[in-house]
Amino acid sequence: MSNNVQYGFFVDTAKCSGCKTCQVACKDRSELPTDVNWRRVYEYGGGQWQRGSDNTFEQDIFSYYVSVACNHCSNPVCVKACPTGACHKRKADGLVHISASVCIGCQSCARACPYDAPQFDQAKGVMTKCDGCFDRLEKGRLPICVDSCPLRAIDFGPIEELRQKYGNNMDIVPLPSSSVTHPNLIIKVNVNERSDGRILNQHEV
Repeated sequence: MSNNVQYGFFVDTAKCSGCKTCQVACKDRSELPTDVNWRRVYEYGGGQWQRGSDNTFEQDIFSYYVSVACNHCSNPVCVKACPTGACHKRKADGLVHISASVCIGCQSCARACPYDAPQFDQAKGVMTKCDGCFDRLEKGRLPICVDSCPLRAIDFGPIEELRQKYGNNMDIVPLPSSSVTHPNLIIKVNVNERSDGRILNQHEV
């Protein structure tokens, strides 16, 4: 792993099938409780059926999946909101990390983050979140969500290299505007993207 490099994620929503393997692998690796999800897979869809005058039906139904975790933002509002410095951005790799020994569990970071990345661990009484699997990076391995994806819909690396490879787009409905935190995230937009749908699996995330 290089020093002073900003790492980030790429997500291909054209490939993602919503299988949630990345989400389960992340929970396994980090031994997360059932109500804590560092990576979440949103199912977004909408559209409707319309009945014609000849009693036939036409439809414009659509859906797609977006896998998202902490985006290790360039302007991490969670870090600004943390009163103790527990939530901080690592200098070596740009990953946003929460130090459990310093965290007081006030959940200010969770209220600030538009991506719902910080998650409160009720049993431990502290905030937790995706750490980019920095322990795996130190061993030359990719984050577990990347390695586990059966369709290779997620990639990870120095954000400048990812941008050269995949482009610069950081936005897709239903995620919030990238202008808020400048996430180190690149999104390949699904051809079905539309703004008139809703999150279909809200109870899961």
